[in-house]
Formats: sequence, C-alpha cells, structure tokens
Amino acid sequence: MSDALEKMLAGELTTIVPSQVGQFAEFIVSRLKQRPLGVLFYGSVLRKVDPEGILDFYVITDRPASLNGNHLASWANQLLPPNVYYMEHEVGGRVMRAKVAFLSSRQFRKRSTIFSVDTTIWARFCQPVRLVWVRDSVSADQILQSVRQCVVTASCWAALLGPEKGRAADYWHHLFACTYEVELRVEKKGRSYNLLQGKEDRYAVMLKEAWLQASLWYRKEGDLLHPELTATAKSKARKNWQTIKSCGKPLNVIRLIKAAFTFRDGVSYLLWKIRRHTGKEIQVSAFERKHPILTLPLFLWRARHVRDSRQ
Repeated sequence: MSDALEKMLAGELTTIVPSQVGQFAEFIVSRLKQRPLGVLFYGSVLRKVDPEGILDFYVITDRPASLNGNHLASWANQLLPPNVYYMEHEVGGRVMRAKVAFLSSRQFRKRSTIFSVDTTIWARFCQPVRLVWVRDSVSADQILQSVRQCVVTASCWAALLGPEKGRAADYWHHLFACTYEVELRVEKKGRSYNLLQGKEDRYAVMLKEAWLQASLWYRKEGDLLHPELTATAKSKARKNWQTIKSCGKPLNVIRLIKAAFTFRDGVSYLLWKIRRHTGKEIQVSAFERKHPILTLPLFLWRARHVRDSRQ
C-alpha cells in the first residue's frame, strides 16, 4: 500500500471545514435512528464557498438505510443506491440547504472498484472530500480505504482511456470528460478544467501514487507520463467502457425517477442546478411540477438541449 497516497487522503479527509457545515452534519445524524459510520462532504461548495449553494453530503451507513427509516425506502436504497434527500437547516440565523445521499459501507466499497459499471461513486470521491462526522476510528479507517480505492480506480481508468502519453492533467481531463458522457449531466463541456483549477499539483501527485499502488508502471519523459500499457489492454478497456456507457444513462434516469419520491419539490432543485451550471432558465408548467414522473422525458429533453447549447 502506498503510504504517501493514504497520508494524502487522510489529510484531506480531516481538513477543517466551516463550522456551519459541521453543524449541518450533526443535524443530519440527529435525524437518524442509528448512528452512521460517517458523513462525507464534497462537491461544488467544498471547492468554492457559496452561501447560496447547496451542500453535498454522503451518509455512510452499516446497511442500506433511508432518512426516515421507511422500510420501502431502505429496500429501494438496497436495490439502486443511493437514496437522495433534500434537507434544510437553520444555522446562525440563515437557512442552509443540502442534498443528502445514503450509501452503505458495503455499497461504497463495491462501487469504488474498477469492476463497477456505476461510475457515480469513484468519479466523485477521487475528487476532494471531507469527513465531517465520524462514529469512531474503525469507521474512519473503513471510509478512508473506500476513498483510496476510488482514487486508484479513477487513476487506472485515466490511464486506460487516456492518451498514450501526456501530462497528468491530460489524463484527468480526459477521464472526467468520459464520466460526464456516461451520466446525465447539465454542466457545459470543459467542466473538468474547473475541477482541476488550482489543484493541478494535487491531481498530479495523486495520479502517480495511485498508479504505483495499482502496480501500473510508467515512464517519465520530461513533464510527460507514459503508462506502460499494451494495446490489447487499452482496447479491452475501451470495450468495457462502452458497456459502462450503455448502462450509465439508464441508471441515472431510474435514479431521477426514484428521487422524485424522496426529494421535496425536486423539480425546483433540478431547475436550480441547471441554472447554476448553465446560466439558463427552463420554464415548467404547474402540471409538470405536480406530475414530475409523467413529464420526466420532456424535462430531460429540455435539459439536454440546454446543455448542448452551451457546448
């Protein structure tokens, strides 16, 4: 195991966050019948503080769970994780908003590996993340190992899908472009440049350390990296990625349908997210707000049209 990679990730996970974020995490835990292993904070507000933004949390539990303990919701989380909820909490006289996802420790581990056809977990947690609440040291180590595996998986896909040789940033830009194609995303093309901006050294060090941990050897040619991969390995990886692409969008559509039952006023949240990432408004009727499942195909078509117009 690469001590350097583990120490780097442990340092990131334990980096101090604004007190309001910690208070929101405490509020989430107080709503649960059983204490989770931990609460992870990630996403756009972590990268850039935005008082009007929505916080992103992942609650890691012992077994598939739901916010309110509902058995049907817990079953849905076991079938297709994560369950996602919208929450509000007043901190310091200001209402803060958050998107809260629930994932069991086993589900986290399974979706952090290179064998997963679901990219949503490892693609998110190879990015900076903070552990803002944790049950105990054993739980902290479990979460650290899952995050580490996410980074290793992302680095391997970056090498397999990326150029024959290039700078570290080239591999990450190509990887994130590929994962965005798999998911239903409204962000404009080139979003990966925002993800890496100001953190180029972090991603460069992490890529090389993760490659070593995966026993993926590489050569250095100046500032260029050349992973030692055969043409057969890269060809097989691209075929496997096509399978992942064919599964990605259907999985995300099903998750959107499921979220309609857990998100309070979920349409407003989706409209806010589209406006935040594209600067454009989508107008929806009262009928669409009242029947989000029935009108979902039309909404997805509009969202895709808005995204394509930004590219």
